[in-house]
Amino acid sequence: MSPSLARSAPSELNHWWTQLRFRLQNKKGWNEMLDETFLLYTKHINNIPLFYAAQKNNAGCIMKLLGCSSTNIFERGALGETALHVAVMNDNLDAAVVLMEGAPELINEPMTSELFQGVTPLHIAVVNQNINLVQHLISRGGDAATPRVTGLYFRKRIGGLIYYGEHILSFAACAGNEDIISLIIDAGASTRVQDYRGNTVLHVLVLQPNKTIACQAMDLIMARDAELDQSVPLDMVPNSRGLTPFKLAAKEGNRVAFQHLVNKRRVVQWSLGPLTSYLYDLTEIDSWADGMSVLELIVASQQKEARGILELTPVMQLVSLKWNLYGKHYFRLLLLLYLLYIGTFTLCCTYRPLKDISENYTKSELDHTIRVQKTLQESYVTREDSLRLAGEVISVLGALVILLLEIPDIIRVGAKRYFGQTALGGPFHVILISYASLVVLLCVFRACEVQGEAVVMALSLVLGWSNVMFFARGFEMLGPYVIMIQKIIFGDLTKFMWLSFIVLIGYSTALWVVYMTQDPDSMPSFRSFPITLFSEFELSVGLIDLPVDHRIMTPPIVHVLHCTFSLVSYILLLNLLIAMMSDTHWRVAQERDELWRIQVVATTLMLERRLPRCLWPRLGVCGLEYGLKERWYLRVEDRNDPLFQKMRRYIKAFSKEDDTDAKTDTTKDFIPEPTQFGLKTTESLNRKSLTGWQMIRHSTLGLELGQEEPEQDQDIKYL
Repeated sequence: MSPSLARSAPSELNHWWTQLRFRLQNKKGWNEMLDETFLLYTKHINNIPLFYAAQKNNAGCIMKLLGCSSTNIFERGALGETALHVAVMNDNLDAAVVLMEGAPELINEPMTSELFQGVTPLHIAVVNQNINLVQHLISRGGDAATPRVTGLYFRKRIGGLIYYGEHILSFAACAGNEDIISLIIDAGASTRVQDYRGNTVLHVLVLQPNKTIACQAMDLIMARDAELDQSVPLDMVPNSRGLTPFKLAAKEGNRVAFQHLVNKRRVVQWSLGPLTSYLYDLTEIDSWADGMSVLELIVASQQKEARGILELTPVMQLVSLKWNLYGKHYFRLLLLLYLLYIGTFTLCCTYRPLKDISENYTKSELDHTIRVQKTLQESYVTREDSLRLAGEVISVLGALVILLLEIPDIIRVGAKRYFGQTALGGPFHVILISYASLVVLLCVFRACEVQGEAVVMALSLVLGWSNVMFFARGFEMLGPYVIMIQKIIFGDLTKFMWLSFIVLIGYSTALWVVYMTQDPDSMPSFRSFPITLFSEFELSVGLIDLPVDHRIMTPPIVHVLHCTFSLVSYILLLNLLIAMMSDTHWRVAQERDELWRIQVVATTLMLERRLPRCLWPRLGVCGLEYGLKERWYLRVEDRNDPLFQKMRRYIKAFSKEDDTDAKTDTTKDFIPEPTQFGLKTTESLNRKSLTGWQMIRHSTLGLELGQEEPEQDQDIKYL
């Protein structure tokens, strides 16, 4: 998959600097270096007789060359490869067998180039799924346990096409051939090997694009690992970042692997016709006792696919219970407390201590001030002042509490993620921290009798009341619209303001050059450059009429500038902004449920972290009380109704949007989903109708429609 095109400014600068530093050190770009290396590889094969014979599978020629004293069996090519590597790469069994018999030293010889460092012939054979070559290599002493691939080409990197880990077993697992996997394990390979990132074989399989093969390989490796009777199961071994394969699947949004591992951990209680009762293991899923739970990882993940994990059992049921039993009520109580708090602060600002100006107060003709701020001693005299003082104390204490609650989360999560992710609150955290800081600053201004507290008050009121929109995430109808506002402000409106700024600077400077020779009193809207810039901004958004006085002589260029500015600002830029906002509205509307669900999860986790344990009991049942493992379980009943499933297949067949046409990844079908029988046709508009009617026709004739999908029918209000 190609790297994301959207990067933040710091990451973009860091990417540019890394590319520049790499180019300065290597004098060539990454792709240029790859092109040159692989071209040299082809050239060396054609120029070295032993390599050429190995590529052409000419066993007789190889035997003659090995018998020649001038032949260097350890000669290497551009990739650091030997003749045996070349034979194995081309699946030439005869040439490889002759080389292994004539030069057994080459069997465990690794490649030595920087790109392919550590690759042995056995690595190549298992990836190519050539079981005959694998058997010959192992039978002749091929080491299946210790070789590690450390070349740059096989590292996990942005834009990298493959990541198979380092060990031969992980290479075999990614290839997916069960016979080869068994051969490698029988040859002495450990199922618990880890690469430079701490990833086990299961971690590497979670990151593979072919999810069906990956899950099959997981079953085989976990079964072989279980024979060793280890104290910690293989799927519970963390990597260097503390992520187990289960958590990594959630973080990467690998629904297939996640559901597969969940199903392996669940306990079947009973089955009664279409109804089945399961106990789902909440280990690593529930955030109650795990600081890096699956729920935390989903909220913090940058992968859009990670949001789909929230639709799977038992994550969906657990989130629904947490929100409906506790989160929803605590969050709305928090909304009520915040409204009382910000209302108190607003009243304190409205009734701030002012007094009439004194007789010796000096002011200009344009100054119409009639009241000024009281001194500290004069501010708290009457009973009303004491009442206002109580409100001011509440406001300052509330601001301090906000800072004490927000700062630890910033340190824990990191400023970039904390302020950048919409699900975590994004800009609302910036607003809230700014508000609290301004309130504390306002307290300092009042104590030091600094004039100008009105400006700080005004900013605090705007920020404080704007933060009320944060609580819209507690309501399904309002939450997605607040996200839409955020995306429009920080996406569409930001781009629009950059374009408008360029246009405003150009036209404002042009007009100021003309009017700077005129009397400022004759044209107040253009009496200085800042006023000219502001006037043009007002004109661009339609707040004022055209600021031209036809009673005085006006240079013709002014009319030309105003006409072209109106065309650019009104017709072009404003319509462009409307089009961008419409597109954003459409995109957010497509993700409405997902966005609100991830907001609910983030809010639930925030409340669970900050509330005392006594106010937030742990959900589920403890396994020790019922003779199970020392884990917590959630009971879920699934109903597998064939008739209902048939109706669901018809609905999916006639739905207005077919996501499978846009995503051709065949591995997503590993989770049992309604099977679709359709006619292959080039008319994409009629494809879905033909598919639906074909299904009905098959059903009427009594034909088999495929595997039924289990359906949840729990007495839980799902999000």
